[in-house]
Amino acid sequence: MRTRIFKINPENIDSESIKECASILRSGGTVAFPTETVYGLGANALDDKAIEKIFKAKGRPSDNPLILHVHSFHEIEKYAGSIPGIARTLAHFFCPGPLSMILEKKPVVPDSVTGGLPTAAFRIPSNEIAHALIEASALPIAAPSANLSGKPSTTDGSHVIDDLYGKVDAIIDAGRSEIGLESTVIDLTVTPPEILRPGGISFRELKMIIPDVRKAFAGDINTAPKSPGMKYRHYSPESPLIIVRGSVSATAGMINDLLIENPSAGVLCSDETMSLYNSENKISAGSRENPSEIASNIFNALRLFDKTGVTAIYCEYFDIGDLEEAVMNRLVKASENIVVID
Repeated sequence: MRTRIFKINPENIDSESIKECASILRSGGTVAFPTETVYGLGANALDDKAIEKIFKAKGRPSDNPLILHVHSFHEIEKYAGSIPGIARTLAHFFCPGPLSMILEKKPVVPDSVTGGLPTAAFRIPSNEIAHALIEASALPIAAPSANLSGKPSTTDGSHVIDDLYGKVDAIIDAGRSEIGLESTVIDLTVTPPEILRPGGISFRELKMIIPDVRKAFAGDINTAPKSPGMKYRHYSPESPLIIVRGSVSATAGMINDLLIENPSAGVLCSDETMSLYNSENKISAGSRENPSEIASNIFNALRLFDKTGVTAIYCEYFDIGDLEEAVMNRLVKASENIVVID
């Protein structure tokens, strides 16, 4: 497949490129595009054949639901069934932005998008390129993250090209994503509402609006997942990832002991702790004083380790406040739950 690359400056959006990509979507093609969270691989959410192309390009299980990206709450009303009042309240506070709301779907939304479930996840991205593409296509765009299934999510246009060139019709390269973690997913079809995936909107922020909101991050392997990221192997680098949790000194001591046995391993750490490790293969995700920086760099760091060929990655536990749950949710999944506690 010939993949067209569109380099678009987010500060000066090329409307002609947006129109061409929108035309590809309307004709049943696939377009990888930037959002404020991570890059998405989009197709017409109302076209079964187009949706099949997403699963084929990613190597993604067909019962793993996709998120519908729309440009306004009015568009959600066109494709969602019963909409509780709390959905409008959440949209008022957090949309456009990194929040996906699970609602009952109307029959017009095909089962291929929802993994056969009667519900669908809806999101209004704040990224201006994504917004322009959705509006120009005049379609709801179904999109998972624009990476090969199981690999770290793509937070830079170059990551998308590495994973999906030759597998999709077009890629919009607009540089780095702002947030670098997927959206928070909240299920509004249950009482009380449940957070199925932590992300850019924290539990604390949602609890201010919905005092009885609950966390339900773990997926049951025997049932269809209601949200992306709940059931299958996700975010994993090529080398084994091992998380070490403890005090700063205990973590550094344990990782340095592990490095004696495995000197070709890498270390994922922070600016404040980088000097503590006896390794040439160490990458800082950023400063612990800047949680957003760490969140935005996690997937990029895992992909950098893939390019270095390290034999393993030893990773600090990032205790960074509101974003801790989202960051560590991704890293624990990437490690396939290998966490060493000192």
